[in-house]
Amino acid sequence: MINGAHVVIYSSDAEADRAFLADVLGLPSVDAGHGWLIFRAPPAEIAVHPTETVHSHELMLMCDDLTATVAELEAKGVEFTRPVQQLAWGLLTGLRLPGGGDLALYEPRHPVAHG
Repeated sequence: MINGAHVVIYSSDAEADRAFLADVLGLPSVDAGHGWLIFRAPPAEIAVHPTETVHSHELMLMCDDLTATVAELEAKGVEFTRPVQQLAWGLLTGLRLPGGGDLALYEPRHPVAHG
C-alpha cells in the first residue's frame, strides 16, 4: 500500500531552491546520488478541493504560529509575496523561493490530520 509521498518543485534555479530548503527552512536531506538532494518533508496531509478549471496541485507549508514563523523567516531574508490573510480555516501568506516560485504558508485553524 502507499507508504509515502514524493513532492516535486520545479524551479528555474534548482540549486538556489535546494539551498533555501536546507539552509533557511532547515529541512534534512539525503543524497540520492551525484549531489541530488531529496529533502525530508514535515508531516503532511492531503486535501481535495473542487474545481471547474484546469486541474492543478499546490504545496502549502504549515506552521503552528504564522506570526512568529514569518518573523523568523524574514530575519533570514525570506521575501513574502502576499500579506497575511485571515480566512475561516486559518491564516495564510506566501513566500518566494530563490528560483522564483511561490509557496503558501499557513497556520491552520481546523483539526489537522497529521500528528
